[in-house]
Amino acid sequence: MPDSEGLPITREITDTANSTPAARASSAPGGDIEEPQKLWSAIRESLRGSQRDYTKGPIGRSIIMLAIPMVLEMCMESIFAVVDIKYVSYLGVDAMATVALTESLLTLLYALAIGLSIGVTATIARRVGENNPDGAARVAIQAVALGLIISLVIAVIGVPFAPQLLSLMGASPAVVESGVGFTRVMLAGNVTIMMLFMINAIFRGAGDAAIAMRVLWMANAINIVLGPCFIFGLGPFPKLGIVGAAVATNIGRGTGALYALSRLLRSDGRFDIRRHHYRFEPAIMARLVRLSGVATFQVSIGMASWIGLVRIISSFGSDVVAGYIVGIRVILFALLPSWGMSNAAATMVGQALGANKPDRAERAVWIAGSYNMIFLGIVGLIFVLFARQIIGLFTTDPRVVPYGVDCLRIVAAGFLFYAWGMVITQSFNGAGDTWTPTIINLFVFWLWELPLAYVLAISFGIGPRGVFLAITIAFSTLAVVSALVFRMGRWKGKAV
Repeated sequence: MPDSEGLPITREITDTANSTPAARASSAPGGDIEEPQKLWSAIRESLRGSQRDYTKGPIGRSIIMLAIPMVLEMCMESIFAVVDIKYVSYLGVDAMATVALTESLLTLLYALAIGLSIGVTATIARRVGENNPDGAARVAIQAVALGLIISLVIAVIGVPFAPQLLSLMGASPAVVESGVGFTRVMLAGNVTIMMLFMINAIFRGAGDAAIAMRVLWMANAINIVLGPCFIFGLGPFPKLGIVGAAVATNIGRGTGALYALSRLLRSDGRFDIRRHHYRFEPAIMARLVRLSGVATFQVSIGMASWIGLVRIISSFGSDVVAGYIVGIRVILFALLPSWGMSNAAATMVGQALGANKPDRAERAVWIAGSYNMIFLGIVGLIFVLFARQIIGLFTTDPRVVPYGVDCLRIVAAGFLFYAWGMVITQSFNGAGDTWTPTIINLFVFWLWELPLAYVLAISFGIGPRGVFLAITIAFSTLAVVSALVFRMGRWKGKAV
């Protein structure tokens, strides 16, 4: 099988083995990025954006080129997550519980958006790898249309039933009364979430991660600025309380979505979308629905397990729920950047398979997994050692802090496993093999994590710590099983 430069892999290995140590460092996968000049060159190009062919060239450099904007994009999402809960924490425990329960409810929407984006990224990446720009443009338009249709249905159904949905999540009458406005605004504005996911997935699949990065930075920067203005009524802004958090979020994300759409549709853009692309194509949309439907079910399994965990947690009271949401928000600060690395691996896999280079795809996954393990291993150690100080940055309530500390320490203990699990799962998806991680998720989260959480927390009387332990054990199991299945290589022959 030829490598990315058209040379046999055996020759690359031989040349590397016979070279000097310095030459080996630059020719090994990812070794080129160790040279400071080349590293800074790669960083500048990745942030500026380029139309580089990621089916060629050193794998390590390609991963870094893709991962840097994706990681920075997710870092901004992480910052938004922790800053937002910090603002809301000033409104009291009930307000924090409302955000926790609403966002647990919105995990179903996120599952749908992520599932759709998985199918879109895999399809776009495959068309780009095949050097089929017209096919990529057609998929992009159908993806946007599909997202708009689905978000409209969600808004029409979700807004009127917001109180009932909060009650189903275990919210107390006081939480429902004070928080239903927040839930309604978030459901009404779900189109902003859907469009950000869909359009950014299109750009990621094409390897243009810099645009997706700028979009999310813009969206969340606006939200971070407007959040306290609408929540506390700063200056000319009305004081809306917890509803203000939802208003700021929708304004920020809506602005980002409009900017992303403008970049997608511009005539001189990456996809060069023409008038003939603006038509309904049932065959393409059906293929996206079929591929994304499995991916959505896959993500829904994981997301629904979080809802189940919150349901168990809520039985211990609002203080525990508040501690849990603070701990999880901090954990997302680390995990979302790692999803950036995982998305980079998925793009590499999709484009390499499109170019008929499955060995390159596999090597990219192992290299990305190694990078992710190093990053999450360091962050996990920091979280375990300084959990109390970190949680103290977001709440000083003595009733909430102990639960946040326990959540952070116990879940962070499994970060080394999470690093590999995230990369391998996304790589399956990038190859268009959405069924494999779906089956693994079904086993790990529904048949293992949820029963384990209930038994540890309720049956064995461990309490909230039992839920936190179940999360760590489940994600570690996911990583081990995924790696074993990935090595079988069946994903290499998946058609998209």
